[in-house]
Amino acid sequence: MKIGITGGIGSGKSYVCKKLIDKGYPVYSCDDEAKRLMQESDEIRKQLTGLIGDEAYKGGKLNRTAIAQYLFQNKNNAERINQIVHPAVRLDMEEWYKCQRPTLCFVESAILFEAGFDSAVDATVMVFADDDVRLQRAMKRDNTDSENVQRRMAQQLPQQEVCQRADYTLHNNPTDDIDEEINKMINYLKSLTFNH
Repeated sequence: MKIGITGGIGSGKSYVCKKLIDKGYPVYSCDDEAKRLMQESDEIRKQLTGLIGDEAYKGGKLNRTAIAQYLFQNKNNAERINQIVHPAVRLDMEEWYKCQRPTLCFVESAILFEAGFDSAVDATVMVFADDDVRLQRAMKRDNTDSENVQRRMAQQLPQQEVCQRADYTLHNNPTDDIDEEINKMINYLKSLTFNH
């Protein structure tokens, strides 16, 4: 069974995924694999160079600065890059699935619904934390100010909307027992597998 895990900036979805890996569950990180594919895939390299120009790659390596500059020029640019990268990530994800054995396989994606990756999984989980908690976590993690984090938060789907669309919400505030929350989620997901 394929499970998509999402959550806004600072929600702690990567922390939850590390805990799942510790428990022996495989986790595919869309973000990490997208970076790898943008570096390694000849097809993506060709398309990004065609879109941005030779500065997309510097000395054979992905030029993250040039990519970021292009991305933030306007919304359409982000969509153009997504149309190149997302299909490649989805194909790579499908190949990864074929190699997995356990009952539950997890896919971590900050933009699970926006990228349409929710259609590639059997169930979805939203990692939820209060906005003020997320703000503090992200500021500390990225060593940045609240304005920068709030701008990034505003670019993501509202948490309430994601909670409504997700099959399960895992609470990850400091007052929550995260191990207990993860165990409850796993039990819920395992109960679904018997209905498949």
